[in-house]
Amino acid sequence: MSDELYQEITLPTGLAFKQPIGLFINNEWIKSDSKFETINPSTEEPIISVYEAGVKEVDLAVEAARNAQKEWRKVTPDDKGKMLLKLADLLEAKVDLFSQLEALDSGKPVESNAKADIVGVADYLRYCAGWADKIHGKMIPLAHNRFAITKRYPLVVGQIVPWNYPLSMSSWKFCPALACGCSIVIKSSEMTPLSLLLFADLVKEAGFHPGVFNVISGFGKVAGQHLAEHTGLDKIAFTGSTATGTKIMQSASSNLKSLSLECGGKSPLLVFDDADLGQAAKWASFGVMYNSGQNCTANSRVLVQESVYDKFLELFKKQVIEDWVVGDPFDKDPKMLLWF
Repeated sequence: MSDELYQEITLPTGLAFKQPIGLFINNEWIKSDSKFETINPSTEEPIISVYEAGVKEVDLAVEAARNAQKEWRKVTPDDKGKMLLKLADLLEAKVDLFSQLEALDSGKPVESNAKADIVGVADYLRYCAGWADKIHGKMIPLAHNRFAITKRYPLVVGQIVPWNYPLSMSSWKFCPALACGCSIVIKSSEMTPLSLLLFADLVKEAGFHPGVFNVISGFGKVAGQHLAEHTGLDKIAFTGSTATGTKIMQSASSNLKSLSLECGGKSPLLVFDDADLGQAAKWASFGVMYNSGQNCTANSRVLVQESVYDKFLELFKKQVIEDWVVGDPFDKDPKMLLWF
């Protein structure tokens, strides 16, 4: 462990730990030529600076992931599943650390949001571990003397994730990819890079081969763009805006790589006069306020039938005032981030 590539952070609870700040490539922490700050959104104060990936570092990460496939694809599905289970245990043992770190970096409340996110990652690792030895091809009879065989091949995958669920949404991408035998280069959001960097050390501890799981911090216009157009990748998985998703589709045409795009949009919620208005108000407030309102599926438009509009509005306002307490993310009661 190089002290230059770790920096001690003391969380508001008093919990202190060493945060990796480098780029995790080939199971090693490396530097780049520049850094950028990550900011605590509840105070707008800098937390720490992390190393920024440019074109050169993206190339190194992709090369590491592609080289890793040579040995990683030989690892039995059973052993891959065991590594995923060990990774789940390692994360579960540090739920408090990871949930507090995400609260610091993203602004989501610890108790009502961040902790459930991290527990969910451990659960999903275990779920995907169970799939590791059940993903295979088929033998398809065509006639009495002929049959066809389908075979699944692992890919080298670039993954780009947003800020609102830093580790949770990353896990939606890396858990199934690892279970399928893929090697990964994952880019965090420049707004919330810390938990994914800390998680990378657990991946190494769990026994994953060098180059199977690479983490880079950086900006979309440089690192994200180069990942999308990189001919060394077989697939890009992206969650973010529709505008950026459109650009990624264009860039991915460099080698016709596969795409998984989860792009944001506006989600309407409809309330009719036959609804249980109390329940409608409860879930309408939850849908737009949960995770401090940072949801791509937030019901940011509520369309209410005119005959019950006034009654619903009063119930909705009461629900928001009583249930969605605004405060510091590290307080016990708040359910929403206090913006200064």
